[in-house]
Amino acid sequence: MTRLILILMALAAPALGQDAMKDCPMHAQNQGAKHRESKQEMDKRGEAGMGFSQETTTHHFLLRKDGGAIQVTANSAEDKAGVAQIRKHFEHISHAFQAGDFAIPMFVHDQTPPGVPVMKKLKEKVQYKYEELEGGARISITSGNTEAIEAIHQFLRFQIQEHKTGDPQELK
Repeated sequence: MTRLILILMALAAPALGQDAMKDCPMHAQNQGAKHRESKQEMDKRGEAGMGFSQETTTHHFLLRKDGGAIQVTANSAEDKAGVAQIRKHFEHISHAFQAGDFAIPMFVHDQTPPGVPVMKKLKEKVQYKYEELEGGARISITSGNTEAIEAIHQFLRFQIQEHKTGDPQELK
C-alpha cells in the first residue's frame, strides 16, 4: 500500500507544478540559479545571433496602439563598432521579419516567441520600418489588423520579460 501511494505521488507531482515545491527551502535558490543560467545562455545566443554585446547595449520593447517597436542603443557613445553592428542587425531583421523569417529571435530565446506564428501568417498585414537612432536603431512594427496587433503585443511582452527591460507591458 505504501508503495502504491509513493507511485501515485510520483505520478501526480508533475501535475502539481511549481507550487508543490514552494515550501522547499532550496526551491527559491534553485529557481534563481536556473534563471541566471538561462539568462546567461540567452545572452550568449543573443550575441551570436545579433552580432553585438548584450551587456554593452540597452534593449527596449515598446507597445503602441498600432503595434510597437524594438530598439537597441549602445551604452557608450564611443562604441562606434557596437552602434554599426546594431544598425546592421536591425536593417537585416527588418527585412527578415517582413519576409516572415523569425529565425534569429527563435534562436536567441531557444523557442518560438508568442505571437510569431500569427505574425508569420499575417506577414502581408504587418509593416516593419527600420530607423537609425542616436547610438543605435529601432524597428517600428505596425498593422491595421487587430489579430496582427495582438500578436505583435504578445511578441513584445515576451521580449520585455525575457530581456528584463522593465518596459511597460500595457498600453497607456
